[in-house]
Amino acid sequence: MEKTVIFATGNQGKMREIRQILAGMDIKLLSMKEAGIVLDVAEDGTTFEENAMIKARAAAKQTGHIVLADDSGLEIDYLNKEPGIFSARYLGEDTSYDIKNAELLKRMEGVEEDKRTARFVCAIAAVLPDGESFTTRGVVEGRIGYAMQGENGFGYDPIFYLPERGCTTAQLSEEEKNVISHRGRALKAMREELEKRMQQVSYEDLDR
Repeated sequence: MEKTVIFATGNQGKMREIRQILAGMDIKLLSMKEAGIVLDVAEDGTTFEENAMIKARAAAKQTGHIVLADDSGLEIDYLNKEPGIFSARYLGEDTSYDIKNAELLKRMEGVEEDKRTARFVCAIAAVLPDGESFTTRGVVEGRIGYAMQGENGFGYDPIFYLPERGCTTAQLSEEEKNVISHRGRALKAMREELEKRMQQVSYEDLDR
C-alpha cells in the first residue's frame, strides 16, 4: 500500500526536481497545495536544518502523513557566507532572482578566481506521524561566475559555476543537475532514511 508523503513547498520547479529524484518509491507524493495545507510560519532558525524542521513540524500539525520540508541556499565565502539562510529573502522575498543574481555579481566584481568559492546547501527535515524527526544535508561546491549563464534551473543557478563541468548549474540538463545538486544529494540521503524506516515498521505506524 502506498504511503502518502507531503513535501511542504509551493515551488513548482522544486517539486518537479523532488518527483524525479524520489521516483520509484512506493509513495504518493503530494505538494503542500495538493494536500490542502496552508503555511504561514516564521523561518527564524539559525541554520538550514532548523528552518527546514520549523516548516516540517508546522505542516505535520495539519496532517497525519509523513511530512518533508527543505531549506536551502547559497553560501559565498567572500561575502561571509551570504546570502546563506536568507537566500530566498535576499533583497526581499518578492524580488526576482535576476535582480538578486545581478546584485551578487556586482558585489563580487574584481574578486579573484580563487576567492570566489561558494556552495549550495540543502537541508531536508522529516517528521513522521509518531513524532519522530530527522534531517539530511546535501552540499555542492563551486564558484561564483562572472555573468549569468544558462536557461535551465532556477534561483541562483545562473551564477553558480562548476569548475569540473565548465558551466553553471543553469546550463545543466535536469538529469545532470539531479545527479550532483545539493537538493539531489539531500533527497537521496532522505530517500535512504525513509526506505530504511518503511522496512522496519508497518504502514500504519508510518502513515495513520
